[in-house]
Amino acid sequence: MNVEFLLTTLIVVIAPGTGVLYTLATGISGGAKASVAAAFGCTLGIVPSIAACIFGVAAILHTSATAFQVLKYVGVIYLLYLAYQTIRQSRNLVIGKSGDTQKYCWIIRRGLLINILNPKLTIFFLAFLPQFIPANVKNPSLTIAGLGAVFMAITFIVFVLYGLFASKIREKLLSKPKIIAWIQYGVAGTFTGLGLKLALTEQ
Repeated sequence: MNVEFLLTTLIVVIAPGTGVLYTLATGISGGAKASVAAAFGCTLGIVPSIAACIFGVAAILHTSATAFQVLKYVGVIYLLYLAYQTIRQSRNLVIGKSGDTQKYCWIIRRGLLINILNPKLTIFFLAFLPQFIPANVKNPSLTIAGLGAVFMAITFIVFVLYGLFASKIREKLLSKPKIIAWIQYGVAGTFTGLGLKLALTEQ
């Protein structure tokens, strides 16, 4: 495995983005298990982008302004929806120590959609992964899939660490729900900012 690829991937994954923010927010509001579910959802959401890179869909998004704009604005709407839901939860904040399967499925689905509805992620993989494919490789698609799997593994590990850190903070704030509520307001504002930034993004 290319050491340069591993280091670059680690830097990219550690850098705070929508997925990191979502995992942190989930860890603070829902605890350790919820944060792992969020990390899993965000990681799973990478699969369509890797598949798009393999099958050339990313190239279509890169060349078709209409396709890019449609997916982009769906992503913007979803980020604004997340901001609204975060504020709504902060107004009716109930902090518990346990969750159920339905709750975790809901958390995973949210994380999944965050990455699926981000066209920049697909184009990122189109630009990122081919750099680490040797010119004489016999099966570039298989190589891309392998690199993508490693990227996903690193993403999941890093996001879980972020989430567990957030859950530890949560334990210290259990007696201070107002502080958690203000943190969620901050998260909602950040989601809104990310949505607006995505709306202003060009190909």
